[in-house]
Amino acid sequence: METFNKKTTLLIMAAGLGSRFGGLKQMALLGPRKKTLLHYSIHDAVQAGFDKIVFVIRDSFASEFREAVGRYAEERVETRYCFQDMNRLPGGLPPVEREKPWGTAHAIWSAREAIDEPFAAINADDFYGGDAFAKVHDFLARGEEGRCFGLAGYRLAATLSENGSVARGVCSMNEAHFLTKITEMTKIARDGEAIRDLDSGTALQPDNLVSMNFWGFQPFLFEEIERQFADFYRENSQNPKSEIYIPLVVDEMLKQQRVKVKVLDIDARWFGVTYKEDAALVNAALEGFEAAGLYTDL
Repeated sequence: METFNKKTTLLIMAAGLGSRFGGLKQMALLGPRKKTLLHYSIHDAVQAGFDKIVFVIRDSFASEFREAVGRYAEERVETRYCFQDMNRLPGGLPPVEREKPWGTAHAIWSAREAIDEPFAAINADDFYGGDAFAKVHDFLARGEEGRCFGLAGYRLAATLSENGSVARGVCSMNEAHFLTKITEMTKIARDGEAIRDLDSGTALQPDNLVSMNFWGFQPFLFEEIERQFADFYRENSQNPKSEIYIPLVVDEMLKQQRVKVKVLDIDARWFGVTYKEDAALVNAALEGFEAAGLYTDL
């Protein structure tokens, strides 16, 4: 049995307001047990061996969040809370008037004071599956040589929606499974027996690996975000809708050959809640877990 010496943390980005969903979707109660998707992620993370969970939330709903979700984590693992404050920017840059958060890179940077070990980062409103948590945890705890991140790669067919097209980052890799690029495709759907990006017409395979923003990082990422945020701020501070996303930060590092990214082949189904209409499909999936005797200890 393999043993691991490195401590690992799971960072959960839960500061979003869920404008399209119509409420705080990270606290939406779903499935036969009336739990949030976060409960399932916390369960799987603890099972996988993560030593600590760090939530990035907003101060405005901190008490509600802790009661609904946080205490479940606190009872099982070391738990910390960090706040994504739009007025607290990398490098001490001056705040600007805006309502929209600065994006996932800023959310991750907001947790820098709580993390000094290898860490994974996920969205609060997605279901990733136990296989993903186990493989990302083991990748981090094992420790890769040099400057290396990890990325959970899901089979495309396991991430498609029955309700229409989806946007996915399609991974290109070398023979050693290191990422060479992510191609963003914004309108992927089944087209008869085929799967294709309806915008470009590109045909895709069911087993193509795609990114669902489940990353394994090293703490030097925080300094990198600070560096790139300064450039982003200079160019975008007057655009109230601009956001700096973590895949863009990683892509810039790849282009400059300052990091490698190992793509981990995940054998799990992904699903998430973007619109209220998605809840029915999620509920059906969670009912399936219940029937299979899974997550009965939630």
